Amino acid sequence: MTPKSHAISDDAALVQALSDGDARAFAEIYERYWWQLFSTAQRKLGSREAAEELVQDLFAALWQKRASSQIEKLPHYLNKALQYRIIDYLRVRTTHAGYLSYRQAQPLALDRSTEEVVAADDLSVALAESITQLPESTREVFRLSRLEHQSVAEIADQLHLSPKTVEYHLTRALKLLRVRLKDFLTLLPFFWLIK
Repeated sequence: MTPKSHAISDDAALVQALSDGDARAFAEIYERYWWQLFSTAQRKLGSREAAEELVQDLFAALWQKRASSQIEKLPHYLNKALQYRIIDYLRVRTTHAGYLSYRQAQPLALDRSTEEVVAADDLSVALAESITQLPESTREVFRLSRLEHQSVAEIADQLHLSPKTVEYHLTRALKLLRVRLKDFLTLLPFFWLIK
């Protein structure tokens, strides 16, 4: 697939126009990078539908966060964002497959699906409350790292902090959340938090 001629040939100018809310710049970024991102996702996932969904989600997030995103190198930023989405997708799929295989190996076990749903809901509420109780700087670093999947370097640049300070806030957040959520850690796997 060969790209058409572009009104703005420089990525930095495209990123600046995007952050100013220029829909044409967004369309140009989409046209320029969609196929490469889609091809990468499809190769790694082996599913056209999943690849399309992840790439569409990536571009939706790019548009929604256009004013706040700190993008220095557009191809690197897009590939990193796709990599995080692929990892999350595979983690969810692997966890789900492992759970199904566990359930099939336990055919006589008591069906506790309602109890598990309630426990998961309780965990979600407790996690949300615990995150809001973190100190503001620690909460922001945690949010960018765990919920927006930004690297330590990206967070440091965005918040004008040193990487060591970002690591300190992440360690602090995880310690505080482990203490506040200790009752849940024995009930449900909490892989994304303790990694």
